[in-house]
Amino acid sequence: MSFRSVFIAIVIAFALILSGYLINRSRPTYETDYAKATFIRATGQCADCHRQRHYSVVHEYEMSVHAQKGVSCLDCHQPMDAQEKLVHHGFVISKHLTASNCRNCHDREYRQFLQSRHAAASWAAVFGESGLSKEQVDFAEQFHPGSCKRPANPLVKLEGQEAITSGCIKCHSVGKPNSDGSIGTCTSCHTRHVASVAVARLPTTCGQCHMGPDHSQLEIYHESKHGVIFAAQKDLLNLSKDPVQLTSKDMFVPTCATCHMSGLNGLKSSHDTSERLSYKLADPISSKRPNYTLAQSNMKEVCSQCHANSLVDRIYLEAEKTVQSVNEKVKESLDIMDGLHRDKILGTAPLSQPIDFKYFDLWHYYGRTAKHGAFMGGQDFAHWHGTYPLLKLGVELKTEADKLRKEHDAPKKQ
Repeated sequence: MSFRSVFIAIVIAFALILSGYLINRSRPTYETDYAKATFIRATGQCADCHRQRHYSVVHEYEMSVHAQKGVSCLDCHQPMDAQEKLVHHGFVISKHLTASNCRNCHDREYRQFLQSRHAAASWAAVFGESGLSKEQVDFAEQFHPGSCKRPANPLVKLEGQEAITSGCIKCHSVGKPNSDGSIGTCTSCHTRHVASVAVARLPTTCGQCHMGPDHSQLEIYHESKHGVIFAAQKDLLNLSKDPVQLTSKDMFVPTCATCHMSGLNGLKSSHDTSERLSYKLADPISSKRPNYTLAQSNMKEVCSQCHANSLVDRIYLEAEKTVQSVNEKVKESLDIMDGLHRDKILGTAPLSQPIDFKYFDLWHYYGRTAKHGAFMGGQDFAHWHGTYPLLKLGVELKTEADKLRKEHDAPKKQ
């Protein structure tokens, strides 16, 4: 072969190689940046395909503890009993994941969750017993009497399904009854593919639902000394620490999860967020929970990991006095409303008169806020967003009730 022929062949080959390189370089990274071989083996063919189609799903999984421990996609997506199956590119997977899939490995946490108000009681707060089995209702009633044996919230009918779907369900589905017999949505707190302990420990995660005028825990936390220090020192905390090994060196500033769930310094951890709550603060007139003494002892034990017992006892004493004070104010307005109903001045239809909304706002917004503010160190919420508007609405309600009585009695005097 002549030198000229060899030279031309080399030039053509080089041109082809260069062209291929330039074309490949112009391809998007989601097509060229493949997962490592070990990762592909751990997840089968799932990551190889979804990396191109749904990059964020694979990226989140790569960051998870599940990936670090070799838990594969199919380990989580395999169908449990009573779950609808789906044939997906040659694999049989569950069409809809539920708490049952998480329970397969996290049974202890799931059983604790079932005892909490995040479970069936959360769903029933909107829809009553609808969708819950008798067994699920009876189980929840053991721990939270009256929480499930109740009708649907009147707002469901008054506001309409669209408002409930875009609003209430987004939070209360944390306790949704699933078609496979399980209850709940673990990913409400842990997110889906990253399944993160760190995310679940963030105040803003709890604040997705625990915020706003009726349960302003997030706003109260931000105002509290705990929240202020967390904002300043968040990056110094070890939010990803294994719950079993968590100490106050890792979490020297508490978040919601630290106080309500964590096993700090060897204390018992729990997914029952009600376990350390001593009062039913969400009720119009708050009473002690059935496990009052034990619950308060458990919470005080968490507080004492950072605070002197004398300080903890003082905070509880002040907060309990606020609960008593709020109860008295709400009871005054409740007696007025009961009198109007008893004398048939008001009908039985819920939230049909302006005075109905005054009473609802009085206890549901401001009464709750005052009590939560007192327990969580939110002085502005305990007073200006709590006790003060509670007092103001109480006066307005009494004035309106007197007016309704006069109007009701006027025809009789004629």
